[in-house]
Amino acid sequence: MSVQERWRRGRSLSKLSRRDWLRLSAAGVLGSSTSGWFNALADLAAKDPRRRRSCILLWMAGGPSQLDTFDLKPGHANGGEFKEIETSVPGIRISEHLPKIAAAMEHLVPIRSMSTKEGDHQRATFHLRTGYRPIGPIHYPTFGSLVAKELGRDEDELPSFVSITPQPAISPSAFGPGFLGPRYAPLVVGGGRGFVRRSAEDDYERALQVQDLDLPLGVDTQQADARLELLGALQDGFLGSHPDAAAQSHRAAYLRAVRMMRSEAAGAFDLDDEPAALRDTYGRNRFGQGCLLARRLVERGVPFVEVSLTGIAGQQFFGWDSHQNNFNAVRQLSELLDPAWATLLSDLDSKGLLDTTLVVWMGEFGRTPKINQNTGRDHFPQAWTTVLGGGGIRGGQVVGKTSDDGMEVSDRPVAVADLMATIALALGIDPLIQNLSNVGRPIRIADPEAKPIEEVLA
Repeated sequence: MSVQERWRRGRSLSKLSRRDWLRLSAAGVLGSSTSGWFNALADLAAKDPRRRRSCILLWMAGGPSQLDTFDLKPGHANGGEFKEIETSVPGIRISEHLPKIAAAMEHLVPIRSMSTKEGDHQRATFHLRTGYRPIGPIHYPTFGSLVAKELGRDEDELPSFVSITPQPAISPSAFGPGFLGPRYAPLVVGGGRGFVRRSAEDDYERALQVQDLDLPLGVDTQQADARLELLGALQDGFLGSHPDAAAQSHRAAYLRAVRMMRSEAAGAFDLDDEPAALRDTYGRNRFGQGCLLARRLVERGVPFVEVSLTGIAGQQFFGWDSHQNNFNAVRQLSELLDPAWATLLSDLDSKGLLDTTLVVWMGEFGRTPKINQNTGRDHFPQAWTTVLGGGGIRGGQVVGKTSDDGMEVSDRPVAVADLMATIALALGIDPLIQNLSNVGRPIRIADPEAKPIEEVLA
């Protein structure tokens, strides 16, 4: 039975009434699980560390131009200044400013036919990061929180979700755990609530340090233990009269933070352990060193890590939002992106982690094919590109196609729900798993009507 057939079977079963479920279960039709192959894969990954899956999201805040990265239109007026180059896969061509990624194309799948309806930064960021549009009272969790819940383990010393250099101010709810609660919130490294502007000198060493990892000045371990004991007693009293999920989740998150502070696993954040030559290859900047940190975290069992590329030193915080001087901006950002992403892939591969680590490249939408009067490209959700690679993905192919002028999808349109279902399947997660939302309504990881991209799943 194919992936698509199993998905359709799961979608059909999800619509059964409770009485139908009981009847079919009693008859042995459903077996032990409506999606046993998903559960078997997840169980195997959990029991065998060699097969435990992880995801690294490379988030391009502002919306990168597909026409200047992975879907160029040479010879057309919309094509712009950049040239195409060949990749390691015959017939696939990408931007001349991504030569190292071009050499790694056998691991990657550009999806050139993304098509959405949200052209506002706030709404589109929420849509791409949660899989749902921001409609109604439901507090949808960001995808990293969902992965943390499904693939994280309570005994792990490191958090199950780490967010490196995010810029959440444009859409704060798109970066949080939503109805899953603080237990599945990310550990934020090098980011903040507001817009973090770059200085001319990119102080990446300081930016990538975990805040408050050490005890306060003048407080020794014995004093810290006494304070924690007092806090625990206060929490016990509160939980006794407020035994709800939110309070339990908050306490679990706090205890996990304390455990990390006292563990050797916190050494994952010390990049000085890595060879200087490797650090140079990644790039001595926030994004490059953030990608190296992501590899170190995945190596130590963290299921979900995201690294944001939001700009360059001395440039605006939303670098990919290229309404002006698009080509100069994309060229400079590509110079950061190319070595970091390519080195991440090769580094994961050298450590035997690429087969179990899914790497996702995306922003909230694409850019207009038509170049505006400021030599820029504006917001364009109708036809744009994301890229999948690594674990669970059959690389070396392209999904979808846009018209010669780039204005519309001409083959294999892919919706956000389709992408989310595909990512979940690549990670061995059943997209039909339900979580109870803040309004008491069960919400699936991906919309049951989603159509996963079967041809890219390994």
